[in-house]
Amino acid sequence: MATKARAVRGERRGELGGLDRDTLLRLYRTMFEARRTDDQEILLKRQNKIFFQINGVGHEAVQVAVAEHLRAGSDWFYFYYRDRALALALGLTSYEQLLQAVAAESDPASGGRQMPAHWGKRDARIVSSSSPTGTQFLQSVGCAEAGWRASLVPELAAQVGRIAEDEVVLCTTGDGTTSQGEFWEAMNTACNLKLPVVFLVEDNGYAISVPVEVNTAGGSISALLKGFPGLYIEEFDGTDVIESYQAAGRAVRWARERKGPALLHAHVVRPYSHSLSDDERLYRPEAERSADAARDPIRRLGTLLVQQKIATEAEMKAIEDDVVASVTDASERALQQPQPARDTAMKFLFSPDVDPTSKAFDTEDSPQFRGGETTMVDLLNACMRDEMRRDPRIVVFGEDVADCSREEYLEQELVKGKGGVFKVTHGLQRTYGSVRVFNSPLAEANIVGRAIGMATRGLKPVVEIQFFDYIWTAMMQIRNELATMRYRSGGSWAAPVVIRVTYGGYLKGGSIYHSQTGESIFAHTPGLRVILPSNALDANGLLRTAIRCEDPVIFLEHKHLYRQVYNKGRDPGPDFMIPFGKAKVVRPGKDVTVLACGALVKRSLDAAASAAQRGIDVEVVDLRSLSPLDMEAIAASVKKTNRVVIAHEDSLSWGIGSEIAARVADELFPWLDAPVRRVASLDTWVAYSPQLEEAILPNPEDVLRAVEQLHAY
Repeated sequence: MATKARAVRGERRGELGGLDRDTLLRLYRTMFEARRTDDQEILLKRQNKIFFQINGVGHEAVQVAVAEHLRAGSDWFYFYYRDRALALALGLTSYEQLLQAVAAESDPASGGRQMPAHWGKRDARIVSSSSPTGTQFLQSVGCAEAGWRASLVPELAAQVGRIAEDEVVLCTTGDGTTSQGEFWEAMNTACNLKLPVVFLVEDNGYAISVPVEVNTAGGSISALLKGFPGLYIEEFDGTDVIESYQAAGRAVRWARERKGPALLHAHVVRPYSHSLSDDERLYRPEAERSADAARDPIRRLGTLLVQQKIATEAEMKAIEDDVVASVTDASERALQQPQPARDTAMKFLFSPDVDPTSKAFDTEDSPQFRGGETTMVDLLNACMRDEMRRDPRIVVFGEDVADCSREEYLEQELVKGKGGVFKVTHGLQRTYGSVRVFNSPLAEANIVGRAIGMATRGLKPVVEIQFFDYIWTAMMQIRNELATMRYRSGGSWAAPVVIRVTYGGYLKGGSIYHSQTGESIFAHTPGLRVILPSNALDANGLLRTAIRCEDPVIFLEHKHLYRQVYNKGRDPGPDFMIPFGKAKVVRPGKDVTVLACGALVKRSLDAAASAAQRGIDVEVVDLRSLSPLDMEAIAASVKKTNRVVIAHEDSLSWGIGSEIAARVADELFPWLDAPVRRVASLDTWVAYSPQLEEAILPNPEDVLRAVEQLHAY
C-alpha cells in the first residue's frame, strides 16, 4: 500500500514538473504576497501616503519559477521594475519593499532616494536598479564578464571576491525594452564571449499603450534572436508555474554549464494598467482585458493546487489570510519610519572613505623623476603601466586600445601593435595580457555599460572613448547609471569607472565631428568627477588620482596637446598624484587674472606674455579640475588682481565660463573692479576650413583683447 502511494505521488510530481507540495505552496505564497503588496501600495497611493506605484501583477509565476533555479548571494541579478515576486523569492521582504514606497531612510535599497519597485540588496547580489529602460543589459554583461575574466587571472580573482564556478547573471526586462539598441549590443557581446547571462523577457504584450507588434518586428523577440550563435532560447507560457519552472531550469543549466547566454521569452499578462498614471481602458477593449484576467497566474496556480488535491480551499484561504495580515502589518510598520533628514540630501554622491581632494592624494611637490622629457601621450601611458602593475583589478578596454586582438600576430611578432588611435595604450596588452587589455565593439554605450557592471564586481575599469564627439551614445549609461549608482543605492553600490576621452579642436581639419568639447555637460552631472589637464606632468598625476579614487571620473585628454613640445614633462614616478579640485597658478601676476583650462592655458600664457610687453601683469590659473572646482584658488587670485577673464574652448553660451563667472560675481563681488569677461568659441560648430576654424576657436589675440579691455576699465 505504501509503495503504491509513493508511486502515485511520483506520477503527480511528474505532472507538476518535479515540484513537490511544499515547494508549490511556497511559490503560491510568494506570488500572493507579491500581489498583495502591489495592492497595498495602490491603496497607499490613493490615500496619498506614498508618491508613486508601478505593479508587477501578472508576472508573478515566471518570476518565482526562475528564482527556484537561482542562488541569492552567489548569482547576480539585474532587475527591471516589475520584479516584485522575484525580489521576494530572493529574500527582499515586503516590509523592505514598502519602506521604499514610503521613502523611508531605512529603505535598504536606496535610503529614500529611489521610487518604488527599484530594488537592490547587496547581500543577495541584487544590483541597484533604475528607471531608464534597457540600461541593465550591458551592465549585466559586464558583471558576468568580470567573473569570467577574474577566473582567468588569479591576481584578479583575489580582488573580486567570491566567484562561483557556475555562477550566472539574471537580467530581466519587459518586451518593450528589447527595442532599445543596448539590448542588441548586450546580446552581441554576451554571445561573442559566451557569457553566463540569462535574459528573462517578461512579455505582457504592451509597452505602456504600445502593443508588441508595433515595438517588435513580427511580434516575437525570440524569433528575431534565433540567429545569435550560442544563444539558448525558450519561449513559453509565463503564467504557468510548471511550464516556467521547466523552461527556466533548462536555460539556467545551459548558462551554468558555460555553453553561453540564454533567453527566456515568457508570455505573461498585465491585468492592471501600466502604472497608476495610466488607464489601459483607453486603449485596450474589455474583451482583451478579460482574456488577460482569465490567465491570471495566481488564479491558475490556486485552481491547479485545489484540483490536484495538493491543498484544500481552506488551506489556501489560510495562506492568503496569513499573507494579508503580514503585508498589512508590514505596511503599518513602514509608515512609521521617518524619511531621510533634510541635511542628508548630498549624502552618497561620492565615496565617504576615499577623498581624491585630500592631502593623501597630494604628492605633487615630491616627484621622483626618471628619464628625459616626453609627451602627454607617453606620460599617460606610463601612468597606466605603473597602475596596472600596482593594482591587478585594473582592466583597460575600448575601441582599438589593444595592440592586436588577434594575439597570434603579436606572438609571432608579425605586427608592432596599435594601442589606440593616438597610441596612449600602446604596449599595455603585450605587458598585461589580453584578459586585462582588450578591444570592444564599436559601440560607446557597450564600453561604459560593461564597465559599470565590472565595477560593481570590484574591478577597476579604465576605459577609453576614442573621440568625445561620439560619447553621446553612452550618455544614458554615464549620466543615469554611472553617476547615480552610489547615490541611488544609498551607498550600497558604487561604480568607480575612469572614462578617458579625447576631445578638442585646433587640429586644422578636425571639423564638426573631431573637434567637440562640451565639458560643461559632464560638470553639470552630480556624482561625476571631471578632470581636464593641460600638460604631460599634470595628466600623469591626475590620471593616477582618477584611478586610485573610488568615484567615477571623466578624464578629458586634449588631442592637440598630446604631442606638443611646450607641454612635455618628465616621468614623475609611480606615486605622483595631484588631488582633484587643486588649481595651479602657472604665471603669477597682479593686474588681471585669467582662469583657463586645457588648450586655453598655453594660449592664455601667450596672451599674458604679449600683455607684459604693454605693461600689464597677468596671472594665469590652470583650473585642471572642473568638478570639483578650486574656488579657493580662484578667490585668492581675484582678490589680488580684482579683474578676471575666463578662457575656455567650448562655445561661449552655457559653457563653463558662465558658471564660473556667476560664482565669481556671487562670492567675490566686493573684490571686483571690472565686469567678469569670458573668452570662448563662437556659438557654432567647428568648421573644416582652417580659416573658419581659426575664426571660431579662441586664440591668444582674443584673450589679450579681453585682458586689455579689463585693465583699462
